[in-house]
Amino acid sequence: QVQLVEFGGGLVQAGGSLRLSCTASGLTFSRYSMAWFRQAPGKEREFVVGVSWSSGNTYYTGSVKGRFTISRDNAKNTVYLQMNSLKPEDTAVYYCAASARELTYSGSYYRRRELYDFWGQGTQVTVSS
Repeated sequence: QVQLVEFGGGLVQAGGSLRLSCTASGLTFSRYSMAWFRQAPGKEREFVVGVSWSSGNTYYTGSVKGRFTISRDNAKNTVYLQMNSLKPEDTAVYYCAASARELTYSGSYYRRRELYDFWGQGTQVTVSS
């Protein structure tokens, strides 16, 4: 069965960096678009960053652009999220997600939770001020 497992969450001071990873199994990783979502207490799960499987295009929510970078290593079935210049507002549970579809700007398609077929269990990121 398909499984996505996140690693790398933890506690970091504001301004610091953290690198998350998500390793997938049970799917043809190179044929899946990958994304990271996050959910803070009392808030809805929101899109953070994503990368399309075919075009390689990347998508970033405005609040993290210039600070976060998504990358993937298909040989390792792993997608990464490099987070720099972290802020307390970044505190949340971060979830890895996979989609068999391409990510597009049309209708904010890449941001929609329903686009994604599989989800990881999440990893906690806490940024202290």
